[in-house]
Amino acid sequence: MTVRTTVARTIFMFAIVLVFAMSARPARLIAQVDTTPTSKPARKPNIIFILADDLGYREVSSYGQRKYKTPNIDRLADAGMRFTHFYSGSPVCAPSRCTLLTGKHTGHAYIRNNYEMGGWGPDEPEGQLPLADAEITIAELLQHDGYATCAIGKWGLGGPESEGHPNNQGFDHWFGYLCQRVAHNYYPTHLWRNADKVMLDGNEYFSSHQRLAEAPGDPAAYDRFKGKQYAPDLMIDEALTWVRDHKDEPFFLYYATPVPHAALQVPDESLEPYLDKKPYLGNKGYLPHPTPRAAYAAMVSRMDGDIGKLLDLLDDLNLTGDTIVFFTSDNGPTFNGGTDSEFFSSAGIFRGLKCSVYEGGIRIPMIVRWPGHVEAGAKNGFIGGFWDVMPTILDLAELDKDAIMPDDDIDGISFASTLTGMNPIRQADHDYLYWEYGGTRAIRLREWKAVWPKNKDQPELYNLAYDVMESKNVAEQYPDVMKRILSRFESARTESEHFPLKK
Repeated sequence: MTVRTTVARTIFMFAIVLVFAMSARPARLIAQVDTTPTSKPARKPNIIFILADDLGYREVSSYGQRKYKTPNIDRLADAGMRFTHFYSGSPVCAPSRCTLLTGKHTGHAYIRNNYEMGGWGPDEPEGQLPLADAEITIAELLQHDGYATCAIGKWGLGGPESEGHPNNQGFDHWFGYLCQRVAHNYYPTHLWRNADKVMLDGNEYFSSHQRLAEAPGDPAAYDRFKGKQYAPDLMIDEALTWVRDHKDEPFFLYYATPVPHAALQVPDESLEPYLDKKPYLGNKGYLPHPTPRAAYAAMVSRMDGDIGKLLDLLDDLNLTGDTIVFFTSDNGPTFNGGTDSEFFSSAGIFRGLKCSVYEGGIRIPMIVRWPGHVEAGAKNGFIGGFWDVMPTILDLAELDKDAIMPDDDIDGISFASTLTGMNPIRQADHDYLYWEYGGTRAIRLREWKAVWPKNKDQPELYNLAYDVMESKNVAEQYPDVMKRILSRFESARTESEHFPLKK
């Protein structure tokens, strides 16, 4: 019996018993509660999951950034738990989001790489390979348990009218970019609200990948790469409105901001604290910018301010203690579009950037705050990845995941006991973590990390306890470890119609 069938039968049984008490949302399960005037049913926790885009391990102050400050993300770290060995689902956007929402690593996930369904022109079909309807997302499970669900920001798992559209994957409400290519421009001609195309007045179409032959003498020459409506501003406004509208019921907000993914675009007022003099002309993709380092710092700072607005709203609505807030990034920092990961020490001491399965491409910040439940200011070395988020949230929301999703249907393990300090001895550990991307694969087996580059006969082996920079390949010195690693490579993946392993 499939998970989707199990959920459907559960809902049907509740419907028979409680047919006259059903709510307006048809998939909602209704709890039996004491209705006497003095009773107050326990509220399930709200969940806000904030996902930055291409933000490196060291690109927030609480993880060591020194070129700019992120005081609101630091608020989360000061009042919550900061993880030091947490990993994204992939070194690129779409598969990382798939692992997050479905609880499967890229050896089993439906989407294992970016897969475009259209081209770059304004009239091209939008979207990437749609997430299949048969896949079960965390939003679907929470929705069936009575949560109001919302996704805002960048999607990348299916375009308009596809089975992968957010409304078809468990989200009651959606607003943002459906297509990752469109998201390369922060002044797009349109965004999507549910199935409706929302045109943005004052934003005219221009290509998000252009070059200049030389730096123009007049700074106004860069104005053609701007519009009147900045997409992240619209997104945070939508999120704040949605939270206000659902403050009286448990809610799940997946806030997937496109920041700080290139192109480098930010309103001028955010540039003032960081202005520099070295222009970027577009020679490494995306759009030119007169002050690229300032633009990047300003983009992250503005995102931090948006997060602060969300946290302030929780305070104003007296929901802070009832809300679990996650903050993380979909992969490591990028190398193109005028960004300067070396200047910002974006990946810290780790090797590699985005598109790499070395540590710099996949080790990311992860912060979780839940006042009264998660220890404030804690730092934790739990070794986990995006596929662990689903079972963790199900545990924190007190859903019976075993009844609706057998453990063998996902790769994740819950780290709820690590977060709450309840029965820490029961915290399970992964046998291994696995990634694949474009023919390159990686496995982390406790302190050991193997990277198997495409077209190579054998993996490289690193001991992260002594060599976190992955600088010394010790595969020949540890044949027994290599034997264990190779057996995991053999068993870690299933075949994929869309993503065959290219060696």
